[in-house]
Amino acid sequence: MTLIGLAGYAQSEPGMPKFGYLSYEAVMQAMPQYAQIQADLTQLRIQYEAEQKRVEDDFNTKYEEFLDGQKNFPKTILQKRQSELQEMMDRNIAFKKESQRLLADAENHQKSTLRNLIQAAVEQIGQERGYAFVLDTDIQATTWINPAMGEDISEAVKKLLK
Repeated sequence: MTLIGLAGYAQSEPGMPKFGYLSYEAVMQAMPQYAQIQADLTQLRIQYEAEQKRVEDDFNTKYEEFLDGQKNFPKTILQKRQSELQEMMDRNIAFKKESQRLLADAENHQKSTLRNLIQAAVEQIGQERGYAFVLDTDIQATTWINPAMGEDISEAVKKLLK
């Protein structure tokens, strides 16, 4: 029977599947570990930004030196300096992209650990309460949930995870 076919049945009717629903994101943000993960990610972001600023300042210094001396440089030195500046700029751009990727990977890894804990709690509650399934409301797979048919288990999951 599809979800649409369940319309009109009360959750308490015998033989009808029951389901739960929750917001993974809201549960995750309520977890004590979430604040530490956010702090760790902020610290890592600050370190990457400091390094990006350092290399940007280094590039700007080299560029100013180039501008100051370019009219006095022989053509070969001018070309060498231009090439060095281009290489620096390319490395800086590559570092910025890589640091963004590494930050995203770190965040995904940290959050996946929390998602696994939430999933285990959801499974436990689902088994205990005899649910046919549990929906994650964050992914917007449903546009409406009849509270008489399903149960919001967000608070139960938060309580279990504390």
